[in-house]
Amino acid sequence: MPEIIKTYRQSMEATRFIGKRYTDKDRVDGMFGAKWGEWFEKGWFAQLESHVGEGLKSVSEDGEATIGLVGAPNEEFEYWIGYFTPEGTTVPEGFQHLDFPKRDLGVCWIYGKEDEVYMQEGPSCDRLKAEGFKVLEDWCFERYTCPRYTTPDDKGNIILDICFFVE
Repeated sequence: MPEIIKTYRQSMEATRFIGKRYTDKDRVDGMFGAKWGEWFEKGWFAQLESHVGEGLKSVSEDGEATIGLVGAPNEEFEYWIGYFTPEGTTVPEGFQHLDFPKRDLGVCWIYGKEDEVYMQEGPSCDRLKAEGFKVLEDWCFERYTCPRYTTPDDKGNIILDICFFVE
């Protein structure tokens, strides 16, 4: 059973999110795992890392993490895969972007087995609100931070960050 083991506020500079946009029609078995596989298979993460370089580190603590960004800006569900990059970063051919102003994040660490930590946005939002955060529910994201996401502990558990923009 996944558990929220830590919550905190974190600042993030103005950013340009660079990645690829997906909608509900892109789901496979209700999820976007196949799209993540495509990103690794086609080297898109490496391409963006090479393009942005050290700039990933400047966006925020954990700036080098891959991101699954979730929102519905035009009342249509969107799921983006990519990176937050410094404001004004050029967008390589084949990618899309969204710009975000400087904001604070409410961060929840979801601790559990890999197949349990996903789809925890609702409980994370509720927890942040219960702790006094003013949550802006327009966008949230999964942040896959190394090594806490990629290296299981001695119990086989990992940590996935769920982040919301907050005031």
